[in-house]
Amino acid sequence: MKSSNNIKKGSRAAWSPYHMVNKSLIFGGLMFMGIQAPLVAQEVQFSRPSWWFGAAAGANFNFNQGTTQRLNSSLMIPAAFNHGNGVGLFLGPVLEYHRPESRWGMMLQAGFDSRKSSFDQIRTACNCPADLSTDLSYLTIEPSLRFAPFKSNFYLYGGPRFGFNRTNAFTYQLGINPDFPDQAPTPEVNGEFSNTNKNLISMQIGAGYDIPLSSQANKVQTVLAPFVSFQPYFGQNPRSSETWTLTTVRVGAALKFGKGRKIPAVLAAPVSYVSPEVGFKIDSPKNLPLGNQIIETFPLRNYVFFNAGSTEIPKRYVILEKEQVKDFKADQLEVFAPTVLSGRSDRQMMVYYNVLNILGDRMVKNPSASIKLVGSSEKGSQEGTKMAETIKKYLVGTWGIAETRIATEGLDKPKIPSKKQGGTRELDLLLEGDRRVSIESSFPALLMEFKGGLDAPLRPVSTEAPEESYVSFDVEGAEEAFTSWRLEVKDDQGRVQNFGPYTENKISLPGKLILGDKPEGEYKIAMVGQTESGETIRKETTSKIVKWTPPTSQEGMRFSVIYEFNDAKAIASYEKYLTDVVAPKITQGATVVIHGHTDAIGEEAYNLALSQARANDVKSILERSLLKAGRNDVKFDVKAFGEDANLSPFQNKFPEERAYNRTVIIDVLPRK
Repeated sequence: MKSSNNIKKGSRAAWSPYHMVNKSLIFGGLMFMGIQAPLVAQEVQFSRPSWWFGAAAGANFNFNQGTTQRLNSSLMIPAAFNHGNGVGLFLGPVLEYHRPESRWGMMLQAGFDSRKSSFDQIRTACNCPADLSTDLSYLTIEPSLRFAPFKSNFYLYGGPRFGFNRTNAFTYQLGINPDFPDQAPTPEVNGEFSNTNKNLISMQIGAGYDIPLSSQANKVQTVLAPFVSFQPYFGQNPRSSETWTLTTVRVGAALKFGKGRKIPAVLAAPVSYVSPEVGFKIDSPKNLPLGNQIIETFPLRNYVFFNAGSTEIPKRYVILEKEQVKDFKADQLEVFAPTVLSGRSDRQMMVYYNVLNILGDRMVKNPSASIKLVGSSEKGSQEGTKMAETIKKYLVGTWGIAETRIATEGLDKPKIPSKKQGGTRELDLLLEGDRRVSIESSFPALLMEFKGGLDAPLRPVSTEAPEESYVSFDVEGAEEAFTSWRLEVKDDQGRVQNFGPYTENKISLPGKLILGDKPEGEYKIAMVGQTESGETIRKETTSKIVKWTPPTSQEGMRFSVIYEFNDAKAIASYEKYLTDVVAPKITQGATVVIHGHTDAIGEEAYNLALSQARANDVKSILERSLLKAGRNDVKFDVKAFGEDANLSPFQNKFPEERAYNRTVIIDVLPRK
């Protein structure tokens, strides 16, 4: 030990670490606002990196608790020190991994970690002031789990902290009794603590925010991340011989660098383009008109079509997160069809694209039901099995269905193929329709009223009576711009509801789902879209939503029958459905309008004749059923439209749309 004649007087009273905390927070806020200045718009060429490397620096605000009195084997001071605080330096490298579209990631910080502090001044038995300052430092390793709750730049993190002691010095000063000012001062004592814990295991939790400093036009991208972490006293005992513990609040920032991957040319934006251009419109009708209302029973095709070269479920299908399952209600997908076909496609494909969620919901409600998933791929049965296993994994992992209830099989072509042997025309479109997973079951709870073989459709989605009006949300360009998008609906009380995620351009929500018990309300509605590169696009508007009053009368019903490719004969289950379900609902003197359609594959003239044959097939089945019941009071209006794009119920872009276009639509209009 060495001595000196310097005496510290009132050092603890003249300075407080809280002043430093306030200054750090003010400086951090100014820095954050400055960096948020708009960046020059540049071409988006590279994705957001998943791996980030850099360095972090910060201030440790250390707070002492407990007791320390015997500093080492040769120095026992007259009274114990209990409380204190101080500021030390943190400096070290940073490594992070988190995919832009994921909430979860990993972090690793390591480096020099100072726990320097000073104890509050005490008085000894001789009424002499005593001061004790410490110089503790560690080499620290801090692995953490990273969680971005909103898939945004804000994140939380937490994990263990491993500290390896490097220095454990102290400075002790016993002052003079103020009653004897002429007393000679006691020399300052510098030394090292005894019984120092060389290794510590503690923990930390924290939060940070990534502020981009470069655009996605740069391959190497830079991020500044201010952060704050809390490291409680658990495990932070500097010494094994006394009860002294340390609690630390760390405030700092990390500068991180990552390398993005080049976005393929088909995904790259134009030179002057920063964010994808999308429209956002809301149609919130005051009420449904009292004119011709048609309640539709929509068939649910038991096929899931896969993209060429992929065994993943296509993004156009609605895939829920596990925590969203509890809020899913299949009956919220039941919609009214307008009297004209415009708008029908968007609403009804929304129902179909929820086919896996409807299936999962029905299997949860019917625990004895089981299914078989049969995948077919032109590349062979092994890839067909992978496609089926992908759907099984979703039903098991997200919906909690027992694996034993789902069997899988792989084929090189479906059991009912569209591509026939010897065919030579439009083979690519036929191949798209055959690249699918068929859902097979023998359980009535999952199927139509009358199951019938391998091609039995799932039970349709339908409404028995008008109950609700729907608010439509139209995000023009969403399918091209976003991997998914969601809605944030905020009422005048600040309560926020979240809906989604969605993949299609247009969706509809029941008005009462938003309003609850309120008759009407003003809402601030935000569309939040996520791009392929991880960018978040937000558009906001306001809308008034009014609870709908049901009309006084029901004007009609609509049913659909789906045919297989190039077939004009209804499958057994549909024939039974028309005979035993549809025919009895045809009221006295009603008009039954029957429209036949086809997909766009094949010659136009041939398809027109095929749609006529399908419409006549449905008419014959209904006529026979009515005559059997002794009725001839019904008027039939039969039309065939073939593949006419202006009158086609759906588009022909995807195989599922072509499958739904192989249909006959039956409108039952009561006598006026």
